[in-house]
Amino acid sequence: MPPRPAPSPGRPAVPDPLPIAQALRQHDGLARLGQLIRESNRRLEAIRPALPGALASFVKPGPVDEQGWTLLVANAAVAAKLRHLQPRLEQLLQEQGLLPALLRIKVQQQQP
Repeated sequence: MPPRPAPSPGRPAVPDPLPIAQALRQHDGLARLGQLIRESNRRLEAIRPALPGALASFVKPGPVDEQGWTLLVANAAVAAKLRHLQPRLEQLLQEQGLLPALLRIKVQQQQP
């Protein structure tokens, strides 16, 4: 990367941007957020084998918190199907030691 020119008088210097991985490691709040994102993705991978056919493409990992984990789904039909599968999904998570108290299924609001 070529050296930056000296800042002009009256304008503050802009620091070089940090790679996202480094920023996540250096900030406690961001590090915790990164950990929660990885945990949510790990849970989705644990239940993916139980999702029939193309259903998995309509399911996204949502937030993990003290009470449980949220699955975000594309529409009410997918939510209804997942609610039928919920006991099996919770079983898969328990088998891998990944389930806090509650598995939530929420329809993700579509942006216009």
